[in-house]
Amino acid sequence: MEYREKSFGPMWLAWAMWGLVALLYCIGYFQRMAPAVIAEELMSDFQLGGALLGNLSATYFYSYAVMQIPSGLLADYIGPRKLATYACTGAAIGMLVFAFGSSLWLAYIGRFLVGASVAVAWVTCMKLAGHWFPANRFATVTGVALLFGNFGGILAGVPLAIGVDLLGWRSAMGISGFITLLLAVTTWLALRDDPQDYGFKSHAHSAVLKNGTLPAGPALKSVASKKDTWLLFFAGGLSTAPVLVFAGLWGVPYLTQVYGLDKSQAALITSTMLLSFAFSGPILGAISDRLRRRKIPYLIGTIFTTLFWFVFLFVKLPHLMLFPLLAAIGFTSGALIIGFAFAREVNHPGATGAVAGFVNMSVLGVAAIMQPVLGKILDSHWEGVLVNGARVYGETAYFSAFIWLLISTALSVVMVLFTKESFCRMRVDLDDTQ
Repeated sequence: MEYREKSFGPMWLAWAMWGLVALLYCIGYFQRMAPAVIAEELMSDFQLGGALLGNLSATYFYSYAVMQIPSGLLADYIGPRKLATYACTGAAIGMLVFAFGSSLWLAYIGRFLVGASVAVAWVTCMKLAGHWFPANRFATVTGVALLFGNFGGILAGVPLAIGVDLLGWRSAMGISGFITLLLAVTTWLALRDDPQDYGFKSHAHSAVLKNGTLPAGPALKSVASKKDTWLLFFAGGLSTAPVLVFAGLWGVPYLTQVYGLDKSQAALITSTMLLSFAFSGPILGAISDRLRRRKIPYLIGTIFTTLFWFVFLFVKLPHLMLFPLLAAIGFTSGALIIGFAFAREVNHPGATGAVAGFVNMSVLGVAAIMQPVLGKILDSHWEGVLVNGARVYGETAYFSAFIWLLISTALSVVMVLFTKESFCRMRVDLDDTQ
């Protein structure tokens, strides 16, 4: 389409373009959290212990984390439309392999492919946000992306539990694969990388419009050379991985085995955590945008997350009180959203995709390490109890594993503490990588 200098496009169009990739992020989050609900079925079908189940679930995280930097570079190089379409197709294939594969190795392959494919969604959402939305709404839009994602996590709670009861875990998971194929077709037909493709003015940074994005090498060099990038890299992973690990795998078994809840009740509690995590993104992002501060709200969020995990571990509460407590943990953990906007502002505007992938790699990377490590700790305290082929762990075993959730968030406080405030402005020297 011939470019015509016009006004900025309507917001509904911006949300529609961005929303297509946000739907992929939603589906990816569903796949990320699903093992918590089908943990017993997986342990029974494949004869798994805690460590092997943790590895199977974490295979998603391994491939997701490894793909973060390549995803950022690809988003800059081939553009969101092509990348998102390829990702939807690859994810759909992986879901079907995982759902209907007859062996554990096929299940591993399916999870690996799903993780590697949906890995592009978050980075691509941020890439699109930089072109379709004003810069002063970046944290807010990123927060809405978290809302989309966690809606997928909520669907992987009670709705998936009901679906598994009605259809079995394989059919329930297979349906998500066919839905993702449909999204691939829609994305290819409708998505455009920039408002200019529809004849509107772009919100992209002037340096990007004039010079384009940085090549892969200089982009990575620029991102990796910033001290604050590394601090935000570790802060994001250490503060958020505990939520992903608890809600995504070990939360439901813990609540059923220690508190004696049925699976639907346990899934409802972990879904409350994810729901709070979801809504905190746009709220905390908007507060940060309004205050024009990144460090202080992020630091306050990580401090409160640490305090709430401390209460969870050391105060024995009635199960009804777990709803507000886990909701509070989910809400304060959503301060992660501020970290992405923060990291963007301390880096070159032509490396948006690279910095998004770099920081997000830690979020999933720490979770990938933590899931099987916690599984090993649980196995080391297992007393030999089996129910329907699934291992049952005691309260002491879970405490020994979950103490690392508290240590992780405490370390994130230290990381944020040493960052330098950006005041919601790009403060990088545009010439330092050219």
